[in-house]
Amino acid sequence: MKSPHSGREPSRSGRPSPTSSRRALRKHVLIGSAAVLVGGVPAAVLLTTGGSHRTGSEVAASARLHGQEKPARRQANVRAARYKWANAPINGGGFVTGLVFNPKKKNLAYARTDIGGAYRWNAKTRSWLPLTDWIGESNSNLLGIESLATDPVNPNRLYLAAGTYTRSWAGNGAILRSTDQGARFTTIPLPFKLGGNEDGRSMGERLAIDPNDNRVLYLGTRHDGLWRSADYGSTWRKVASFPVTGGTSSGVGISFVTFGKGRGPGPTKTIYVGVADSGTNLYRSTDGGASWSAVPGQPTGMLPHHGVLASDGQLYLSYGNAPGPNGVTAGAVWRLTTGTGGWRNITPALDNSGYRYGYAGLAVDPRHPKTVMVATLDRWWPHDEIYRSTDQGTSWKAISPRAVYDNSAAPYVGKSIGHWIGAMAIDPFAPDRVIYGTGSGIWGSDDVTNADRGAATHWSVRAKGLEETAVLGLISIPGGAPVISALGDVGGFTHTDLRKEPRTNFTNPTFANTTGIDFAQKATKVVARVGTGNEAKGGYSTDGGRRWTPFRGTPTPAARAGSIAVSADAATFVWTPSDDHTYYSRDRGTTWNSSQGLPANAQVVADRANPRVFYALAGGTLYFSGDAGATFAPRATSLPGGSLKAVSGAQGDLWIAAGDSGLLHSTNGGATFSRLGSVTAARGVGFGKPAPGARYQAIYITGTVGRVSGAFRSVDGGTTWLRITDDRHQFGSLGSAITGDPDTYGRVYLGSNGRGVLYGVPR
Repeated sequence: MKSPHSGREPSRSGRPSPTSSRRALRKHVLIGSAAVLVGGVPAAVLLTTGGSHRTGSEVAASARLHGQEKPARRQANVRAARYKWANAPINGGGFVTGLVFNPKKKNLAYARTDIGGAYRWNAKTRSWLPLTDWIGESNSNLLGIESLATDPVNPNRLYLAAGTYTRSWAGNGAILRSTDQGARFTTIPLPFKLGGNEDGRSMGERLAIDPNDNRVLYLGTRHDGLWRSADYGSTWRKVASFPVTGGTSSGVGISFVTFGKGRGPGPTKTIYVGVADSGTNLYRSTDGGASWSAVPGQPTGMLPHHGVLASDGQLYLSYGNAPGPNGVTAGAVWRLTTGTGGWRNITPALDNSGYRYGYAGLAVDPRHPKTVMVATLDRWWPHDEIYRSTDQGTSWKAISPRAVYDNSAAPYVGKSIGHWIGAMAIDPFAPDRVIYGTGSGIWGSDDVTNADRGAATHWSVRAKGLEETAVLGLISIPGGAPVISALGDVGGFTHTDLRKEPRTNFTNPTFANTTGIDFAQKATKVVARVGTGNEAKGGYSTDGGRRWTPFRGTPTPAARAGSIAVSADAATFVWTPSDDHTYYSRDRGTTWNSSQGLPANAQVVADRANPRVFYALAGGTLYFSGDAGATFAPRATSLPGGSLKAVSGAQGDLWIAAGDSGLLHSTNGGATFSRLGSVTAARGVGFGKPAPGARYQAIYITGTVGRVSGAFRSVDGGTTWLRITDDRHQFGSLGSAITGDPDTYGRVYLGSNGRGVLYGVPR
């Protein structure tokens, strides 16, 4: 069971790196102690497009938004290598905030996530297909999906309300519109921000299509009121008559929009809108949105999370006293009989745990409108619960006491109901089938109706293909596991087979976030990692990452997270905890001594050939240690910051992926560095097996070459580069986690912020 403070939010609330402006570089720049020749090409920021994406026009006015399509502009011509991309499977790993079945087409379902985009269910493979991998660095804010809507009239139409943050530094949101179930999208910019990774992100759905006139859509926002489109989302107008024009007491605005039953031709007259406010929180229009009024008799003091209207006219609402997914300590479930206006509190009876919680995930059986299911939120002990009723909430049965859980598709999630159950859906074509989202993926059952007669229900992980981890680091060990990952929220995994999910994530110690990982180049079975969690903050393996032993000691009582480096012979660990100085251990973490000569937060790496040598980068200075990390001395100054890496097989061969300062290389142990002029920006750098006939390691980077962003490969020491990602596979904003495979030429492992651990192989 995850604690309230070990969930998805902490590693996702930081500010993403915005696409930075490029500038022409002077021809001679002093780096370290040497004047070196560099090049530079001014680069314009372009929306990356391709076969899966088209771009809508800009906003013409604040009150009216035009989404006319323009021909896509392709990126500048850069040589490319054809790569096939896949995930090293983990299955889940992140918060699934919405699940929606199409009511007209069988087996058509969609999932949305807080930072990993949207997915469509593939019934043949029983897996999820990612729909938004075409989103690149320049528009990566669109990977947080605030809401989605599948057209009840034309199942081919799909709409995503995309935008990750509403903060000042975030870009505006957009409507991503598809007419082919997400195979291709048109981007329609919005004049306001959306918060797909903010509090209240599993509320919804905020985006809704009028089932009586599918040209009409409504979108509820966090800070900008209610908006309406009458032309399939091409243009949008703010609904001036709606009483809530800005934010709400909770700070998350409108929580859901749902339509009443249509009567006659034209748009539906009756519309319900939930507002996350502790005062008035439910409004209704009976004239197609021309006017609105508060629904009489509604409960107050809580925030509606979901509102679902059954075909018999009963409106069900789940409530909590906070937006969630954390911090909810009270809640309720209510039913409104829309024909009479009568309200009834149908909250399941409180258990005797003494724990206080709210309610979130809510679903009504489309074929049997008296059947309703609801999930608790933040019931941390003993665990969350799902309740099911077949009599409109008059009585309830708890699912978990007779539930059987099969976690073989994602063993790391354990055999329990899960947490953060903010999304739930019953298949409109198969009443036995229900799916629900958690903070770690999706569970589902094909015999949920067994609960109605007191029999056992069977549940399995339904997250195959949905990969949503945030990757903090990657290593690939010669002759060992193809890739070992350091991840946010779920610790990390050792993948011994790239086609199969590992049996477990890191344990002994178990981390929430693994922030640093390294292995010994000449004793490759020794791996060390550091991170955060409720157990030891560091550990090591002597069998290539299969089993782990916690550090017996720590440098200081507060030491946690940070980075770690392992000497080439595995005799020394060097750990720089977060907001701390650097320490070294000669006994695998039992005792620690302070390294001398380094400032706080230094990034330390081991030389991959000489076990006595370490390097560190801090404050624009490259430091050198020749006594296995005991002391460091400055070697080069006036350097940019970035990700420092050492190459295997050669002493003193260093690279710095220096962000907008490009890619720097040293062959003399950091005494001097040269900048590679063709690389405009470098976020991460890694190395893999040389190309056939080549003597130097293949180099892989994430960044920008010329005007093109993505992942690149060089087989000639950085003289020339091939783009290995493409317009359909960009995976948002790529960070520093990248490494080649030391045993297989061309194979590369790529870390994403919300699309898991990816690997690419040449086609």
